[in-house]
Amino acid sequence: MKGADFIDTNIIVYAYDNHFPDKQQRAREIIISAVRSGNGVLSTQVLGEFFTVVTRKINKPLSVRNARSIIKYMGNMRVQEIDSLIVERALDTLEQYKISYWDSLIIAAAERAQCKRILSEDLNAGQKYHGIEIINPFQSFGSSPDEIKAYIDEERKER
Repeated sequence: MKGADFIDTNIIVYAYDNHFPDKQQRAREIIISAVRSGNGVLSTQVLGEFFTVVTRKINKPLSVRNARSIIKYMGNMRVQEIDSLIVERALDTLEQYKISYWDSLIIAAAERAQCKRILSEDLNAGQKYHGIEIINPFQSFGSSPDEIKAYIDEERKER
């Protein structure tokens, strides 16, 4: 799955948080495209963080049952498990780039999965870590679902 996109927790959370309708729509388009194309990658860390946020921290928390159903759907993407070698690489990343452990763990998982990009609102858009580019999809896309689809289709052609 070389060239895949790693999807950070915040993208998935926005897809299920009604508080930000514009971001919610964009996030849903990204997830649907990632599942359909087979180019989306998550990690077990992302799934765990997603569960915690949507069941406890958003304005209208989801039930455990609903969150479980969403996690099952997200399992249609490749899920990178976190092992001790990824943790060690995250520590190297933390030291090299002076970023948080949790962000370093995302980057290490994306690197292991051979992702080309990480879609995230939390990391610095345009920055590269170990050759993986950070894309903030809320800055990169236009405001309409058609523009999002055009962007995703263009990216697929390049692969």
